[in-house]
Amino acid sequence: MKYSILLFLFFVFLTATTTAKQIEVCKSCNVKTIKEAIAIAEEGDIIFLKKGIYKESNIIINKSISLIGEKGAIIDGEEAGGILIFETNNFTIRNLKIINVGMSYTVDYSAIKVVKATDFIIENCVLENTFFGLLIEKSKRGIIRNNTISGNRKSEASSGNGIHIWDGSEMQIYNNEMYGLRDGIYFEFVKKSEIYQNKSHNNLRYGLHFMFSNNNIYHHNEFRNNGAGVAVMFSKFITMHNNTFKLNWGSASYGLLLKEINDAEIYNNLFEENTIGINVDGTNRINYKNNTFLRNGWAVRVTGGVYTNVFINNNFMHNSLDLSYNTKINDNEFDANYWSEYTGYDLDKDGVGDIPYRPVKLFSYIVNKTPEALVLLRSLFVDIINFSEKVSPVFTPDDLMDKNPIMKKIND
Repeated sequence: MKYSILLFLFFVFLTATTTAKQIEVCKSCNVKTIKEAIAIAEEGDIIFLKKGIYKESNIIINKSISLIGEKGAIIDGEEAGGILIFETNNFTIRNLKIINVGMSYTVDYSAIKVVKATDFIIENCVLENTFFGLLIEKSKRGIIRNNTISGNRKSEASSGNGIHIWDGSEMQIYNNEMYGLRDGIYFEFVKKSEIYQNKSHNNLRYGLHFMFSNNNIYHHNEFRNNGAGVAVMFSKFITMHNNTFKLNWGSASYGLLLKEINDAEIYNNLFEENTIGINVDGTNRINYKNNTFLRNGWAVRVTGGVYTNVFINNNFMHNSLDLSYNTKINDNEFDANYWSEYTGYDLDKDGVGDIPYRPVKLFSYIVNKTPEALVLLRSLFVDIINFSEKVSPVFTPDDLMDKNPIMKKIND
């Protein structure tokens, strides 16, 4: 019985490989356009674009094919609209350069649009001068890897996202680079997906943007010099680890924005030189562990109801303000963190400070109420008011303290 099954599977594989054909497209070939190749292609065929420029747009593909380019194969949409539109399952796109997607205020034109698809691969492509790069709707089990996606729009209204997924699941997005777009990666109603080893930089708004997307993980990505860093909103069960959030500067910018997030794990991340490392608004049951906050304006800024969060074994190093709180009520735990501003002592030499550290300064409370007060930062006046609040807390949470501050940088 087992032998019969193996023989049957081998026969199916042999039949598939022998019946599939490769259709070559070029100016001197029998087939000269992509649309012509698609018209004659059958399920499982390979369309191979030879070196050259193909000035085509609004190419609809409803067959399970592979579209593969030779080095130097370019599809130029001439800004006439969208370019490739896949309405099928089990397809592959590889080694293509796609340029000049049309821009519209009413239609989401994209270099590659995928609708209601399963089990597909988009890899090793270069998408330039895009509106939307990849626009994927109601799809699952897609692999998006080793692509470079860029745009040159000047405003959010006239730009789209690099990888935009709406209503998807089980997506794998890795080793991509996105820049010059509105959002590098955008998830809306996406679940059970993974984003890793990507570089998202110099985008107008977010390097990564989550909305209503649960049970996802993103790790080992770099989000640098974006308009407002990364935003994770209205989602739950998100794991964020080993990412770098760097150089996201601006009056309303941050490395990471968390809004209405529940039950998340945030660990081993680097937040370096952002206006705000993490901006927190309405989060519950978040675990922050082994993160480093280095030379930010604010390391962590709490602007809304935040309950049952735990900060443990994090490094807070040389930030202008380590922690900003907008309430006297505290339901969060800070324990065994390293604070570069800690001036306590360790008489028993166990590596833990002998007196607790209060990370919320009165000056941060004042700045929350009157942002213009920032001009007084580093002044003697600030030192005096912070000392007075430490001696007798009135405006800051009395029970918000790290009772076991670590004396040396963690994981040094």
